[in-house]
Amino acid sequence: MKTLQNIARCALVAAMLLGLAACSGMSQRDSNTAVGAGVGAVGGAVLTGGSAVGTVGGAAVGGIIGHEIDPN
Repeated sequence: MKTLQNIARCALVAAMLLGLAACSGMSQRDSNTAVGAGVGAVGGAVLTGGSAVGTVGGAAVGGIIGHEIDPN
């Protein structure tokens, strides 16, 4: 069981590092959109108890808000 948890933890860390590397060429607005979508998805999932519709809705709303934030 511990081996499976370690593999899952390593896979999560690798996915996070790849995700950060993918954002290096983004503009500030694109980065804000991606962060807003991620935060919105987590918020939507928490508020709706893990519902897929809540997660997708939160990601959409968060992405729109992140896109509209002025980087200056």
